[in-house]
Amino acid sequence: MGLFSKATFFTTVNHLRDLPLHGGREVAFAGRSNAGKSSAINTLANHTRLAYTSKTPGRTQHINYFSLGENRFLVDLPGYGYAKVPPEVRGHWEGLLSQYLQTREALCGLVVIMDARHPLTELDQQMLDWFAPTGKPVHVLLTKSDKLSRQQATMALNHVKLRLAERFPHCSVQLFSSLNNIGAEEAEAVIAGWFAAGP
Repeated sequence: MGLFSKATFFTTVNHLRDLPLHGGREVAFAGRSNAGKSSAINTLANHTRLAYTSKTPGRTQHINYFSLGENRFLVDLPGYGYAKVPPEVRGHWEGLLSQYLQTREALCGLVVIMDARHPLTELDQQMLDWFAPTGKPVHVLLTKSDKLSRQQATMALNHVKLRLAERFPHCSVQLFSSLNNIGAEEAEAVIAGWFAAGP
C-alpha cells in the first residue's frame, strides 16, 4: 500500500488561525492554477476525485487537508496565478500562502507543481523565494511531461535543475505525468523520506 493510498479528506481552512493543531507533520502541494496540481495529487493517491479538478482553474480557494494516517497530512494549497480571480481574493490567497509557507512549523517539505512546458514562471519563483529561508526541502514535479517528446522533456528537466541549483539548493526535480502515471513512485519516495526524517 502506498503512502497516499489511505488519503482521506480532513479539513479545509481559509484563515491561518483555523489551521489544525494536530501535532503531526505536513507536506504541502503548491502550483499555478493550470499546472495540474489536483491531477498530480489524485494520481499519487490513485483516486480520481480526492483533490478537485476543474475545467475552471483557480477553484481551490482554501487550504485543504488530507489525512494520510499516523498523524501525517497532505496539504493542498490554493492554486496561484489565475487572472480571473478578483484582486482582493488574490491578495488574501497570497497572504495566506506566504504566511503558511514561512511560519508553519508542522510543514516538513513543499512539492511545487510546474507545467513542464512552462516551468519556473515568475510566480513559481516567488513561491520558492517565500519558502527558501526555512531551509526545508522542495521537490518540483514537472507535470504534463507526456505532452513533450522524450528529448524535449529531458531538456526541460536539465534546464530546471540548472536554474534551481543556482538559487535554491534545497530543491530536487523530476518529470511527472498524471496521464501516463510517470514519476509517481519517485515522488512518493521523496515525500515518504520527508515524513520519516522526524522533526
